[in-house]
Amino acid sequence: MRLLIDGNIILDVLQNRKPHVNDSAKVWKLCETNQAEGYVSALTFTNLVCIMRKELTPEKINEVLKSLDLIFEFVDLTVSDMSKSADLEWDDYEDALQSVTAERIHADYIITRNVKDFKKSKTVAFTPTEFLARL
Repeated sequence: MRLLIDGNIILDVLQNRKPHVNDSAKVWKLCETNQAEGYVSALTFTNLVCIMRKELTPEKINEVLKSLDLIFEFVDLTVSDMSKSADLEWDDYEDALQSVTAERIHADYIITRNVKDFKKSKTVAFTPTEFLARL
C-alpha cells in the first residue's frame, strides 16, 4: 500500500506534538517496517527544512533528513504537477500539489491531519487515526 505522507504527520513525530504524535508515529512505523510504502513530496521536504532552520543547526537538519530518507521515499515535484495543481484552482495550492503528486505516484491514500483540505482530491485522505482504524 502506497501512502503520501503530509508534512504535518512528519512534524507530529519530530516535534512530539501531543496528542497527535502516537498515531502519526504508528504510521511512520508501518513505513519503516515496509508494511506500507511511505512517500513524501519534495514540497514537504522544503517546508520541513524551513521549519527546522528556526530551531536546529544545519548539521542537525541534515541528520534528520538522512533519517527520514531511511523511512520514506522523497518524490520530486514536476512542472506538470505544478501546472495541474494551478488548474485545479483549490484555495490552498500546496494541498493541490500534494493531491496531484499522490495521484501521479499512484498513492492509495494521503495521510494528513487536514483531511478537509483534500475533499476534492482523487486520492482519498485520512488522518492517521482514521487510517489505522481501517487496517
